[in-house]
Amino acid sequence: MYVNYYTRELMNEGDNPPIGIVLCTNKSDAVVKYTLPEGNTQIFASKYMTYLPTEEKFRKKLRLDDFQKK
Repeated sequence: MYVNYYTRELMNEGDNPPIGIVLCTNKSDAVVKYTLPEGNTQIFASKYMTYLPTEEKFRKKLRLDDFQKK
């Protein structure tokens, strides 16, 4: 809801549209239906993680070592 509020009440001309992140421990179609705007084609989902991975696992997941070598 805060994203829609910001868009309607606080955005200035020329601002990029805000983004929002929905964090959930369980999948809920109702949360998705009522949180996200209808007809939006720029909605993405990712894997939920209930713990913070080690730095090494995080770097591998993001492939940071490969990125830094280039």
